[in-house]
Amino acid sequence: MGVSETFKALAAPERRKILDLLKHGKLSAGEISKQFEMSAATISYHLTVLKKADLVTESKYKNYVYYELNTSVVEEVMMWFTELKEGK
Repeated sequence: MGVSETFKALAAPERRKILDLLKHGKLSAGEISKQFEMSAATISYHLTVLKKADLVTESKYKNYVYYELNTSVVEEVMMWFTELKEGK
């Protein structure tokens, strides 16, 4: 994970909303897409940015692609912010 990719991924409100949706569990690309008024291609772009930043993982089952929050990367980012706040 690169820090610049992580912050780029977190910069867009749409991607933060996707992460918020995934905190409740694994969702298919179609289930995610239903929560937005944008094209499937745009959702795919946002998911690609999140994958590149290692904030989400994907798995395939039959004809569906499922996305899941990568909690280990989220925990790393939170630890970094905590250390920054504490001046370590």
